[in-house]
Amino acid sequence: MSSPILQRHLPDDMHATRALPGIQPERGPWLRVDEAYADQMGRRIALLDQAAVDVLYLEPNAQSAADELLAMVLDMLPGLGFTLHADQVECPDGRRVALAGHANPLALLGHLMQCDFVIMQKRDTEHVLTAAVLCFPASWRLSEKAGQPLTDIHVPVPEYTGDLAVRVQRLFDGVQVGRPLWRFNQLWYDDAELFQPRSAGEPRRVGAGSRDGPFYRSERQTVLRLPDTGAVVFIIHTYVLARADVPDLG
Repeated sequence: MSSPILQRHLPDDMHATRALPGIQPERGPWLRVDEAYADQMGRRIALLDQAAVDVLYLEPNAQSAADELLAMVLDMLPGLGFTLHADQVECPDGRRVALAGHANPLALLGHLMQCDFVIMQKRDTEHVLTAAVLCFPASWRLSEKAGQPLTDIHVPVPEYTGDLAVRVQRLFDGVQVGRPLWRFNQLWYDDAELFQPRSAGEPRRVGAGSRDGPFYRSERQTVLRLPDTGAVVFIIHTYVLARADVPDLG
């Protein structure tokens, strides 16, 4: 059995004892590289190589949004410890990733960044999941949510009432270019595996709000709007800590 991939610390703006915040303005970087980068990237690359059908999705009409997102991320890489060359990227863990040869821009993003990216585009009255690289799902399956609107994506989350659905859709409608928003969640799991798909009909082994598991999992979730296509991107940076490294559980 492989060793768990863990961080030892949370970012300063995420605290285990603080009540789960609602959405708030993003004042920190929305792309991050942390101490678990090399190990998390090893797991991501294995999933992209061995289970691409489970972690990648791209509708034809989302190609432009995916291309725009990739270009935006590439522009940010030099400030995150990457070296950008004409035909390849040198990553903080020493890997060299070719820029050519990826039909899906999100596959290239999956080989570069440790966070997941989900693209949502407005259709009629709701935003729909039209593209994603999702290597580290926290108890949901991309195949079941792909192509679905926000309301269906959150089924069967008990807290996702009709009123909350309206408010979440309003948030996606209102997020402005250059003014990303963020929140984080808190989960406990009985193992540290990052790839935790779960069908909507399967029971959650250890759920949100429970402190029974030995591993604390938190997703820093950023929502931003792409300036050209207008698509909304949901960025998920996953942190997993051993119970002993989570401060002040109380």
